[in-house]
Amino acid sequence: MKEEKKGTKHGQKITVTKDGPYLLSGSIPLVKEIIISDTERTPLRWERGMQLPARETSYLCRCGHSRNKPFCDGAHVKESFDGTETATHEPHLGQAETTAGPGLVLSDNESLCAVARFCHRAGDAWTLTEKSQDPSSKKTAIEEACDCPSGRLIARDPKTGEPFEPKFTPSIGIVEDPANKVSGPLWVKGGIPLQGADGKIYEVRNRATLCRCGQSKNKPFCDGAHVSARFKDGDPSVE
Repeated sequence: MKEEKKGTKHGQKITVTKDGPYLLSGSIPLVKEIIISDTERTPLRWERGMQLPARETSYLCRCGHSRNKPFCDGAHVKESFDGTETATHEPHLGQAETTAGPGLVLSDNESLCAVARFCHRAGDAWTLTEKSQDPSSKKTAIEEACDCPSGRLIARDPKTGEPFEPKFTPSIGIVEDPANKVSGPLWVKGGIPLQGADGKIYEVRNRATLCRCGQSKNKPFCDGAHVSARFKDGDPSVE
């Protein structure tokens, strides 16, 4: 699917507060997004779970210590949370490496990896891109890139440069990974603007993942640290 024109409702925005939570403005929908895997823990598909009430304004935990996850309960103050942002404002393509195949080009910004692991289904996305003269390999590579919640991987048409992107309504997914028995990042969909604590807006993208375990070295974005930290938000699917 080609990338749709991004657009959010008036006032929809995520703001990173200094050493504090994410401030959501504009009634952004929140919904559980569960990684469904096979017996070998290879992800097969995304499954939508419970939808949480959307509020005009809400605060989502960024430090990982709230007892009311995904919402903030002020635990960042007690924990003296250091939420210093270390991510660059450089656009995705400026950081990405490229794998060029006969029928597909794959852009890969490894710093954004959220360890969702869809890129390894049915052969990895890079190898499939190199074999993209084969329609089946090309199709699977595009599916794997589109299932990457962080947008680390972007599949593009080699002739036009146009990306293949899922069509998303602006929302935030609360990722759960039962196979790894961990809770994952916040999956931002549909081009919702993200403003840093310094007031600067990060590149507006169709998909991105934000750290909510507090351990990422690439704040505010997820770098997969929730896996080694064994982060859990209390969802029964990962207990």
